[in-house]
Amino acid sequence: MRGAKVETQSMFSYLSPEQRVPVDHPLRAIRVIVDQSLAELDGHFSRIYSDLGRPSIPPEYLLRALLLQVFYSIRSERQLMEQMDYNLLFRWFVGLGMDAPIWVPTVFTKNRDRLLDNGTVQQFFRSVLDQARGQGLLSEEHFSVDGTLLEAWASQKSFQPKDPENRNGDGSDFRGQERSNETHASVTDPDARLYKKAAGEASRLAYLGHVLMDNRHGLIAGEQVTTADGTAEVDAAIQLVDDLGGGQRITVGADKGYDRQGFVRDLRDRNVTPHVARKRKGSAIDGRTIRHTGYATSIHVRRRIESIFGWMKTVGGMRKTRFRGLDRVSLHFSMVAVAYNLVRMARLGVA
Repeated sequence: MRGAKVETQSMFSYLSPEQRVPVDHPLRAIRVIVDQSLAELDGHFSRIYSDLGRPSIPPEYLLRALLLQVFYSIRSERQLMEQMDYNLLFRWFVGLGMDAPIWVPTVFTKNRDRLLDNGTVQQFFRSVLDQARGQGLLSEEHFSVDGTLLEAWASQKSFQPKDPENRNGDGSDFRGQERSNETHASVTDPDARLYKKAAGEASRLAYLGHVLMDNRHGLIAGEQVTTADGTAEVDAAIQLVDDLGGGQRITVGADKGYDRQGFVRDLRDRNVTPHVARKRKGSAIDGRTIRHTGYATSIHVRRRIESIFGWMKTVGGMRKTRFRGLDRVSLHFSMVAVAYNLVRMARLGVA
């Protein structure tokens, strides 16, 4: 017997978002890690907000919402708020009730400067990483480093002469002209630089994103965004190694682009063994390094870092950044790095 098609709209619901989310949903394990890190940042949040004025949107809600934006590859805050309005999973993860009103997208714009000025996302990153360290997921001895190209939110037409008198038209007709970062700059994003990752590729306005990976479980142990130039990768690698701290000997794997005399010397001065892939000619890596079995292991494991860049670009939206300026691009890159570590830690069963 065919059932009658009766559409009833109940006025009340007796199930909370907590009851509607499946017990084995991946976000449950991530939520446990996030809640612990945000609880540790409670004192930091109290310092950056005034005791006077109207109550703001809790920063814990904002950070959880930004994580959802990365997890589900949502392009804009406006689309994020649209999802938050009717998606019970999103409401549960952020901490909103069934009837709680959502906030306008400009809330993110106004609060992004506060998060940026006080290093909140960087502290969030370190707090999540400390949980991984407490669970024994970081080797503390073996790492890999690499950089990737992040296309800037600026077109080639915006790359015009720095001297306004030399500008001709809207910048669309630049064929046959000699352009360089010394004489030209983007009027859309002045921090972006014309750069190409390898010979034979087209030059693009871009930044460089750098990651220091833990070789044990492939977690991001350090991250940084710099302007794009020929020495940015090795300079950022040295900075990421310095940020690790500690005096014990570690190894750092890298590709052939890091096989430079100055870089290898700087690593050795810091009690770091450079497991860098050797160039065919003029390599700075000698026989005392490659004779150890750990060298071959590091060369093999360092390829995992490409999967990190792939996830950050395809899922995290870092293939072409949506923000302008080095500071804002760095903030987004750090948030994507936090999201990647959370996904990786949840798969490893940290929660």
